[in-house]
Order: sequence, then structure tokens, then C-alpha cells
Amino acid sequence: MIIGTAGHIDHGKTSLVKALTGVDADRLKEEKARGITIDLGYAYTPLPNGDVLGFVDVPGHEKLVHNMLAGATGIDYVLLVIAADDGPMPQTREHLAILDLLGLNHGAVALTKIDRVAPERIAAVMHEIHHLLSNTALANSPIFPLSAITGQGVAELRAHLDGAALEIPSHSSAGHFRLAVDRAFTIAGTGTVVTGTVFSGEVHTGDKLIISPTDIEVRVRGIHAQNRPAESGHAGQRCALNLAGIQFEKSDVHRGDWLLEAPVHAPSQRFDAQFQLLADEQKALKHWTPVHLHIGASDVTARLAILQGETIEPGGMALVQLITDKPICPLNGDRFILRDQSANRTLGGGKVLDPFPPARNRRSPARIAALHAMQIAEHHPALKLALDGAASGLDLTRFAQTRNIRQQEAEQLWRSLSMHVVTTQAAAFGFTPACWSQLQQNVLARLKIEHTENPDFIGPDRTRLQRMTLPSMPRQVFTALLDELLFSGQLSQSGPWLHLPDHTITLTAAEEKQWKMLLPLLQADMFQPPRVRDLAQALSLDENNVRMLLRRVARVGDVYLVAHDHYFTRQAVAQLSVIISNMAATRDGISAAEFRDKIKTGRKLAIQILEFFDRIVYTRRTGDKHQLRQEASVMNTGF
Repeated sequence: MIIGTAGHIDHGKTSLVKALTGVDADRLKEEKARGITIDLGYAYTPLPNGDVLGFVDVPGHEKLVHNMLAGATGIDYVLLVIAADDGPMPQTREHLAILDLLGLNHGAVALTKIDRVAPERIAAVMHEIHHLLSNTALANSPIFPLSAITGQGVAELRAHLDGAALEIPSHSSAGHFRLAVDRAFTIAGTGTVVTGTVFSGEVHTGDKLIISPTDIEVRVRGIHAQNRPAESGHAGQRCALNLAGIQFEKSDVHRGDWLLEAPVHAPSQRFDAQFQLLADEQKALKHWTPVHLHIGASDVTARLAILQGETIEPGGMALVQLITDKPICPLNGDRFILRDQSANRTLGGGKVLDPFPPARNRRSPARIAALHAMQIAEHHPALKLALDGAASGLDLTRFAQTRNIRQQEAEQLWRSLSMHVVTTQAAAFGFTPACWSQLQQNVLARLKIEHTENPDFIGPDRTRLQRMTLPSMPRQVFTALLDELLFSGQLSQSGPWLHLPDHTITLTAAEEKQWKMLLPLLQADMFQPPRVRDLAQALSLDENNVRMLLRRVARVGDVYLVAHDHYFTRQAVAQLSVIISNMAATRDGISAAEFRDKIKTGRKLAIQILEFFDRIVYTRRTGDKHQLRQEASVMNTGF
């Protein structure tokens, strides 16, 4: 269990930690000289069962709240320290409000310095404390009158903390490893060490982790968990990790960074959240207010965008989007605190809902409904509600990443719900059966309109059909949707063209006769067929009539217009696609010269053929080379 102190300056937090553990948590020379805590301090003491009790001692000065916040996240138990002679003071109240906003509901109050006051004063302050806590998550927390100087009452508090450590629910180690870095330093002969609280998952010696948001890979050389050498560390512990890495130095990691596993490394500069403004604020909070954001151990400046209305009244709660000046790495459920632009006053706090929100349509009814689903902590009901509201399907991989769900658990979650899952190389997408069916019917309905408006065209290709119907859907998902329609017979394909089964284009008898004359000429040299002008001359036909005929044949899907007036048969294009695929499998991109030599044509024609495959989204040009698109390996091109 990790205990965090809180309270006003000079109320005896550090002295109490020393009385409980024997450790002076003030480690800086300036702290010892001035007699006040400036930065976070740490102390540990063994429990009767062999576990370790960890303490995070925070500064109490009003100008050091940013340091207090860096230590407050990730603690399990609050030790609110109030001096009997002063009673509750301004920072007592601010710290208490912060703890309440962070959702900390386990704790006790240490009423210190009772050796300085009369019994009547102790009773009066205890009454004041009960009233102070009454409307907070720490209401009914026990109060321990004590003196760190004389030792009176310290043993009783220590016994209570020992018992609380056994009663506080243990942290689940589910999810990928995340540690909020609050210190980084160098030890001679050891190297760089970072410390922090483990928010989730486990870490083992030898693991590879990412420093986020800077995207630096490091290896864990050694671990101290709860101040003891260990082979592993897990959620709920304070850990010190000895790190090593290629081109890694101590200056590469700072307080506020995260140390985490690669699947949850996805820095962003905006997130959607649920936010509550403190009730004692004097005025409403306006849209686009500049703020200081404290999340994990970080302190970054940001702007607050209100997603419902233009203001938040004191005590009010609202959905908001925070746009940060620097990249951060939050996940769903992370707690945060907002302070004013000058960092003098705590405004409120809340919980991250979506760390990957859209930049547009952030106030739309569909988006607000999606955020309400994200407020649900349990994965199963949250996923069900999100699916029901996702008219175009749900990115399941993003859902798992947002909630820090490991792959195996995520797949079990998918199977627990009745949904249609489409897996691509990059992600998995989920649809309710009704949603998937409706999307397919929308495609068929749009095709019917297309046939009515353009009866002389066989139909669009896949790329154009997607632009007409579901442009934002990932290409591989759209491919799966079409393939199901093709398999069921609700959709037909002629060459690259898609159409309803009852929609056909036929050539007239005269056109059919001319086509039979043209086809052998196109097949004679499949990779260098004659152009329209040459075909017309060879058969003594009108050039424009040949051009119009080939356009109609192309609509049927038997030829492709590869370049201006240059038609290739379907068989030729199919063979060329195989050649490109085979070449791409053995090299990093195909140059025009390599392709020219392979198919034995001129350079100009080779370039035109490659550009054709770029246009139909089979390949992608990168510099002077053409690379096979990932989706081309699974795309039913119809060649």
C-alpha cells in the first residue's frame, strides 16, 4: 500500500512520516536548511506480514501544489495531517479538494502537535475536522490525535495503517505496464534510475519499455519495488527502474513522462473527459479557458473546450475536451486536476474518457452519446453501449488501447458479445449484426441509384463505390463487406466493376462483330497492345468508332484503359498484377527500369503501366519506386 500525506505547510507531515518509519523524507539540502518540504519525499517501512508500506510525503506550501499533485496520483491511502494549534488551513482545504477530485476514498486524519494545546482545543479541532470532511470522499475517516515529538498516539496510528494495508483491495495487474515518472537520477556505477508509481500491469528485469511521449526505447536492467531489490514490479507499487538503451541518457526522461509498454504508447495533444468545477469557485468557467493540467506526474498547459454549452457553473459537471501544448499519454479512467492559468488556484478535476478524440464534430449528438458510453468503467457494458451507438462500426483495437486491455482479454471480450468482427492488418472493427446488415443494404441501394442514373455503365469500381457510400470506413473493412455481398450473390463483379446481378451491359451485334476483330490484335502482344489509332488503321475502321467501342467494352470489364487511347485486356492486367506482386515480395519497391526489363517494354510504357496500378490503388508511389499496398494482398481486384 502507498500512503500519501496531505496538508498545510508546517503541520508536521515530514516529522510524522519519520516517526512512523524512522526515515527523514526531506532529501534536499534546501529542505533541511529551511525546515520545509519542497519536493516529493519517500519513505518505506516493513509490515508485520512482510510486505512494505510506502509513503509519499508532499510539500504543503501553496506555491508547491504542482509538486504535491505529482505525488498525489497513484496513492492508495490518504494521511491528512492537521496541526492542533492551527486547525484546518487554506492548503488543508485545497489538498482535500484535490484528493476528493482524484477519487481517493481511503484515509485517516493525523491531528498533530497535540502536545502544544489543551484537551479542549483538541476536541474543538476534531469537531471542525468532522465538519470539513462531511461532504467529501473521506467522510467518517478516523482521526488520530498525536505528537510526533513525544510519540503520543503514533503507535495507534501505525497499528491502524498496518491493518488498513491488509484491508485495502489489492491492485489488479491486468493491462499493459504504465509507470508515471516522478524522479530521474544517475547513480555512479549503475546508470540512470527512474522512480514512480505503477498504474497498471507488471514489469520484469529485461523488459523493453518506451519512454512516452518521446518514443525512446529502453531496457530494464534492475528493479527495486517498494524499496527492495526485485525481479518484477506490479500495479500499486512504487518502483525504481534502472534503465539502459541505445542512445539513452538521463536527460531523455523527466518528471511527468510515462514509462510503458509499446501497445499503450500513443501520445496525443487532446483528450475528451468528464470534468467537475469546484463548488467554491466564484464564477463560471468559460469555453477555451487556459489552464494548467496535472495528470500522472505531469504539469502541462492546455485549453479547455466545453462540449455542452459555453460555460460550467460552480459545482457543475460537464463533458470537455482538453487541448494540450505538449504531447501527453493519458488513458481512459486516468484522473486529472485543472488549475488556473497562473497555477495559483485549483479549478476542479475529472476523469479521462477518450484519449483519441476527433478534432471535428466533437459536439455532435453521436459523439456525446459515445462519450457517455465511455463513462462506464466496466468493459463489457461499455463496449455494448458503444457498439449500439456506432452507426458505422467501432474500432475494437482502439477501444482496447483506450482502456489498456491486453490482446487476449480483448479477444475474450469480443467473443462475449454478439457482433460481427472484421480484422485487418492494423486493427479489428466490430459491428452489431443489424448495423452490418444495414451498411450492406446502403451499398446496394446506392448501386441501384447509380444504375438508374447511368444505365450505360456497368458500375463503379471498389474505390469509387467506397467514395460514394462509406468513405471513412477502412479499406479492408469495406473489402470484407463487399466480399460478403459477392459471396451471397447480392452483388456481382465484372472485371473491376461492381453491379447488381440484374444489371448488365451488352454489345450490339455490330459492336460484337467489331470486338471479335479487335481482340486478337490486343492479345497478340499483351503487354504492348496497339493503341486506338493503330487498331483502326489495321482494320480500316473509323478511329472514333473504335475508341467508343473500347470504352463500352471497358465498361463491361473486358479491357482496361491503362494510358490515353491504350487499352489492355483483362488477362494482360491480371498477369501484370501478379508480376508486380512477385517483384514486390523480393525488394523494397519496384523501379520503372526494373519493371521495364521484367516485362520487356519501353521505359515510357512501363511507367504508364505502373502509374495505372497506382491509380487503381494496387500500388503506391514512394519516391522513384512503386510499392505494393498492404491491402492489395487481400483485395479482390477482379482482374
